[in-house]
Amino acid sequence: MYGLSVIALMKTRQLGPRLAAIFIVFAAFFTMPHALLAQDAEPPIFRSSVAVVPITAVVRDGRNRVVRHLERDDFQVLEQGAARRIVEFSASDDGPVSLAFVIDTSGSMGLASNLAKGKEVIAQLLLRMQPARDEAALFTFHKSLREVVPFTNDRARIQGALDDVKPWGLTSLYDAVAETAKRLSDRAVARRAIVVISDGVDTSSALSSREVAALASAIDVPVYVVAVVSPLDHPTHSGSVVPPKGSGGLVDLADFSGGDVFYVSAFDSAVASDRLMLTLRHQYFLAIESSSAPGSHSLQVKMKRQGLTVRARRAYSAGVAGDDRGGRR
Repeated sequence: MYGLSVIALMKTRQLGPRLAAIFIVFAAFFTMPHALLAQDAEPPIFRSSVAVVPITAVVRDGRNRVVRHLERDDFQVLEQGAARRIVEFSASDDGPVSLAFVIDTSGSMGLASNLAKGKEVIAQLLLRMQPARDEAALFTFHKSLREVVPFTNDRARIQGALDDVKPWGLTSLYDAVAETAKRLSDRAVARRAIVVISDGVDTSSALSSREVAALASAIDVPVYVVAVVSPLDHPTHSGSVVPPKGSGGLVDLADFSGGDVFYVSAFDSAVASDRLMLTLRHQYFLAIESSSAPGSHSLQVKMKRQGLTVRARRAYSAGVAGDDRGGRR
């Protein structure tokens, strides 16, 4: 159902000239090299005369634990509902990561200490990063995106910059994610992700959640949303008012891109950070040949074993008309 929504969304005659132009810009990224990691090794660059579509996948069992040691035959990839051959497969337990922290600085983040809780999540994630290999950048957003700290291995630089982040203005959450995805797309690391810290209230974006999710999914950048909430609003609380996972703007944003949603109150930032970093470290990397037909194509990654669930991108965009390059080479 989501795949069909993405396809309908990306028909340029329905999108209008503004969003159609954004998709054409994003298609240019598909010709860039993309790293596919081997087990416990530096990521090799996969090069081929045929355009390929890279797919990052995270697999969990019925107890929500990350599943390791799976093989190519454990996965199935469907495009527009038809099975596709997996032409490349690899896995790694401990590769480098590249994170773009995007922190909401809208006025609502000043309520209930939401901004302080968001800063603590970033601080916890920085503690779990490996300076010799991992990198991160810090962005803030209200009406527009601002790069506070460019991509760096210096954790202290990002931590210091957090002290100067103050809440004010409107929220353009989805626009900010779209712009950050473009900036992250050229990082030479397979484990790339956007980590959005927000209370989830978007008041001024020009793009909808489904439009931005389609953009992020098209360039294979998962979006992980850390929704800072009060303890009473946490989904595990009996009186929670947070929408359940499965529907809604933030959930759609994460789901389409292959990311996830984490709800954080005052007491569980360390737990959420552990889970998120574990998710980023233990990933599978698949590739299929890109379709020769330009435009949007829905994707579904399925597990052949019972009891396993997988999160992966839900769509990709083949080359624009007149260009037969559909994925990264």
